[in-house]
Amino acid sequence: QVQLVESGGGSVQAGGSLKLTCESSEYTDSSCMGWFRQAPGDEREGVAAVFVGTDTRYYAASVKGRFRISQEKDIKTVHLQMNSLKPEDTAMYYCAIEQSSTIYDCGVGADFDYWGQGTQVTVSS
Repeated sequence: QVQLVESGGGSVQAGGSLKLTCESSEYTDSSCMGWFRQAPGDEREGVAAVFVGTDTRYYAASVKGRFRISQEKDIKTVHLQMNSLKPEDTAMYYCAIEQSSTIYDCGVGADFDYWGQGTQVTVSS
């Protein structure tokens, strides 16, 4: 069982920035780490992902150019830097891991195995 713990959520005004952090109890070079979000009444949306072994990054069109996923492999941590935030970015943000993936399978639509509890992001206009 992989444990994922998110932090860094909060409330900001439109145009502001937040940095989310996800600490994983384990991941390897074959892991795919992802960030998702879900607003009340909406479907879950994949936001960003990274294939750990090659640091290949993937983004949803809705956040490309504004969000940046990064990792610190030595401490099994993934970050999501969110800039130029918009009210429509308001959601619960979740971290997820697919333990055994490939560079071809990793992405915002990957088949993730474990999920964190989420951290709330609220952007006011």
